[in-house]
Amino acid sequence: MNGNRVLIDTNALIYFFNGHPKAIEALDRNILYLSVITEIELLSYNGLTEESIKGIKKFLKECSVIDVIPKIKEFTIDLKKAKKIKLPDAIIAATAQFLKIEFVTFEKGFVNVPNLDLVLLDF
Repeated sequence: MNGNRVLIDTNALIYFFNGHPKAIEALDRNILYLSVITEIELLSYNGLTEESIKGIKKFLKECSVIDVIPKIKEFTIDLKKAKKIKLPDAIIAATAQFLKIEFVTFEKGFVNVPNLDLVLLDF
């Protein structure tokens, strides 16, 4: 996976920040993208210290954060119509679909999402 453009799910980043080896390996030397939803989820994660927030913000500066543009909204609507999926997850998956890049997550619920280049990490 090295050198690939990848969209990172929130859970993969949380595991990355906590030193999980599979998350570190999956993100290592890749070009990192994330949905604005992931940025919001990370920065609002319960119990973060000011130091943690600074570290996350520094990390985010090295990533491309993708806003919800009209085309991603269309992908999200289509996905929500086709599958039972939470709105934040649908937006994140739709972002990966729109960008046509690998999506890195620990969440098995994404297995049933169509047209998603899924990299499912396990514990």
